[in-house]
Amino acid sequence: MILRCIEVNDSMQQGYRYALAVPEAKRFDPGFRPDLTPSQMLELGIFGGKYMTDCREEFPESWFAKARLAHAGRDAALNCFGVEASQPLRVWRSKGWIHPDDPRGWFQWYCRYFRGRRLPDEDSRQIGRWKAMGRHAAQLRRHCEPGDVWCRPRQRQALLHWAYDSRPM
Repeated sequence: MILRCIEVNDSMQQGYRYALAVPEAKRFDPGFRPDLTPSQMLELGIFGGKYMTDCREEFPESWFAKARLAHAGRDAALNCFGVEASQPLRVWRSKGWIHPDDPRGWFQWYCRYFRGRRLPDEDSRQIGRWKAMGRHAAQLRRHCEPGDVWCRPRQRQALLHWAYDSRPM
C-alpha cells in the first residue's frame, strides 16, 4: 500500500521518487529504537547546521521550526555539544557507506524511514550501522560520570548524529 509519493529535486538528487508505505513514525523494525526524532535532532544541533539546508521542501516544515541551521558554511557552534564530530561526505563515499537512494548518508535515510519509506535491504543495512554506534554509548557509560554531559563531547555529538541521546547517560 502506498500512502503518498515524494519527488525529490535538490542539489544532490533530481527526479528521485519514493513511496511512503507506512504512517510517519510507525512500524519501525523491532531492533531499531532511536532515542530522537529527526526534528529533535535538528533542534538540538547536528552536522554544523548545514545538513538539510537545500532539501527542506522534502520534509515537514515543522521539523525546521526550531532547527539550528547555518546560513553559510558549517558551524560547529551550532552543534549541540559545540564540536565537530563528522567526517566529510567524500570519506563516507570512499568507504562505501553511501547508498544511491540516500546520497547524503545515514541521516537522510533515517528521515525518509521515519516518514514511512521502506527499502528492506537498505533498511537492514542502515539499522545494522545504527546498532554498531551503540558501542560509543557503552564507552560513555564506562568512562563518564552520570549526568556529566561535557565528558567526551565529540563522542556525544557523533552519537547525536545517529539519533542516540547521550544527555541522560
